[in-house]
Amino acid sequence: MVIGLLLLLFCNALCAQESKEEKKTMVYLERSETLNFDEKRIADAQILVGDVVFRHEDALMYCDSAYFYEKTNSLDAFGHVRFEQGDTLQGFGDLLYYDGNSKIARLRRNVRLVHGRENENPTILTTDSLNYDRNRGIAYYYTGGTVKDSLNTLTSRKGTYTPNTKQAVFSRNVRLENPNFVLTSDTLLYNTATRVTDIISPTVIIYEEETDIHTSRGWYNTESEHSMLLDRSLIEHTNGQTLTGDTIYYDKRNGYGRAIGHLEMRDTAQHATLYGMYGEMWEENNRGLATDSALMVDWSDSMHLAYIHADTLYTEALHYTDSAMQDSTYRRVKAYHGVRVYRDDMQMVCDSMVYLSSDSTIHLFQSPVCWSGNQQISADSICVYLKNNMVDHAVCTIDALCVMQDSLGMFNQMSGKEMITYMEEGEAKLVDVSGNAQTIYYPLEEDGSIVGMNTTESSFIRVYVENRQVERMRFTKNTTGILYPIEQVPGGADRLSSFFWAVNARPTDPDDVFRKAKIEK
Repeated sequence: MVIGLLLLLFCNALCAQESKEEKKTMVYLERSETLNFDEKRIADAQILVGDVVFRHEDALMYCDSAYFYEKTNSLDAFGHVRFEQGDTLQGFGDLLYYDGNSKIARLRRNVRLVHGRENENPTILTTDSLNYDRNRGIAYYYTGGTVKDSLNTLTSRKGTYTPNTKQAVFSRNVRLENPNFVLTSDTLLYNTATRVTDIISPTVIIYEEETDIHTSRGWYNTESEHSMLLDRSLIEHTNGQTLTGDTIYYDKRNGYGRAIGHLEMRDTAQHATLYGMYGEMWEENNRGLATDSALMVDWSDSMHLAYIHADTLYTEALHYTDSAMQDSTYRRVKAYHGVRVYRDDMQMVCDSMVYLSSDSTIHLFQSPVCWSGNQQISADSICVYLKNNMVDHAVCTIDALCVMQDSLGMFNQMSGKEMITYMEEGEAKLVDVSGNAQTIYYPLEEDGSIVGMNTTESSFIRVYVENRQVERMRFTKNTTGILYPIEQVPGGADRLSSFFWAVNARPTDPDDVFRKAKIEK
């Protein structure tokens, strides 16, 4: 039983060997002007000189002279060597060593491999030493080479090229030169038909005086300039705009990028950075959009960084070219839904917001509330004016309310159709209330004790604030009011009808802008 099995295995191996041997084909000498032998100098070799041509299967080899070793089915060719396979692949060089059994051609000195018809923009590989494995259909070099097609020129220390798939693999000191950019890498895959590079190692793509791309994995279409960049890639523009993300789709020609996963969009010219899990960037007007955990950090003033969160954040640079504002550029930021803002001198929440750097204004819409120090202001809409990156004043329109909690925990309140709060060093100093102006405030004795509770109604009231306390008020002539001793304040009289205190919704630090907080009125 065992012997039979061994015989069967031996027969199979023998048949496989015979089948393998049958695949070997002979190299034939097609022609030569002279044929000689010199056994002492070159044993077992035919010495051929003048217009020498060999044939092996579908390959032809031309040269000025050659040594033909018929027993080993091999040859050495010299001078004006030309190797042809089919009608689309040609190799040129000064020397050729060809083994008909292994079907490996070794071209040396001034080597050029041309793939494709001459009138069809062929791919040309040049090197000093090239091996071509006809069994696998792969050409490779290891002492430096260049592959050139009609669009790109690629150089590297080592490389392989497969004519059937038109796929090339380059390694060590890889450089791709395109009319628009230069790509450098350690290892790169490139297809001469699709003009697409597969990036598998740290790679830099440089558009001179425009854009730098840093990535370690992805693909780049060198013809359309579309790319998919993976593994935390970075796009840098000379205008100061950068885009970083886990995955980036980038259309260089149209100046558009889309990032998915931990994006960071930085604008050094406008001193702002966008973060989020998804975002888009347009080079025109330095536009950027972020959503999904979106955050904008405004670092135009290093002393007062602003942290803005919303469902969607959008920023753009707008340019003026008229005679009044020549070469002027300003930034516009739009925030939509669930807006929360933290600055050390002011905090804000609202549904939507617009910031304009042209006049340094922040416009808050739909139930906005702002806090600064011990003061809370709210209205139908609020416009905050900045001066030297500090809050200068805030204008509240329709159903305006200002609440200030004093050192004793009492709530000084002001309401009206319009209210303007003026700030200094991050604290309220003056409040103007107009249109059905109402106040509730607690005047204090010099020793800090409460005098009582004062209520007023007027068409206009001016409130002076010192050390976060209401110092005094000015009224119009037609003002009415009542001062209640603190122990005689009627029930419910200590609150204006529009009063609410939303300190629990106030952002307390940069991370707190992500907290969802509902304002109870």
